[in-house]
Amino acid sequence: MGTHIILIGFMGAGKTTVGRCLSRQTSWPLFDTDQMIEKRAGMSISRIFEARGEEVFRGLETETIHSLMDREEDWVLSAGGGMPLREENRKLLREAGQVVYLKVNPGTVLHRLQGDTTRPLLAGGDVKKKVEDLLNCRGPIYESAAHIIIKADDRQPEDIAEEIMVAVRAHLL
Repeated sequence: MGTHIILIGFMGAGKTTVGRCLSRQTSWPLFDTDQMIEKRAGMSISRIFEARGEEVFRGLETETIHSLMDREEDWVLSAGGGMPLREENRKLLREAGQVVYLKVNPGTVLHRLQGDTTRPLLAGGDVKKKVEDLLNCRGPIYESAAHIIIKADDRQPEDIAEEIMVAVRAHLL
């Protein structure tokens, strides 16, 4: 198996943005699970949640991991924020490559997602409380899934990508 870098973390943590930087630095293809699922389902994530439910969406995430594990070339993956919630997915992600948790605080999430209406789990109600509650619940899960934890608050994506490459190299030695 080649080298695979898998970025996990909460929505707004910068997984896709940092993934693009890693892809440029390494010349490895970047895969985004949410984009892959939308293309495969022929509808947006919000629409999948609405029409088919969260459990069906989580199943699509598992199928997506399996499809990537068959690829032999090196790649970078931006995993959907909820993907590691399933124990099966955590296990698959850790088997597939080096799992990097981009850790952010609630203030960073709220700032980065300000005005974003595409996040079904944040729709309606007290968004700040939802973010805090979800981060408190998901943080330990992300940590248990990760080989490497990188703090991503108030940092440039290029700097985060550089730190990830150093950490991945050290972890693989």
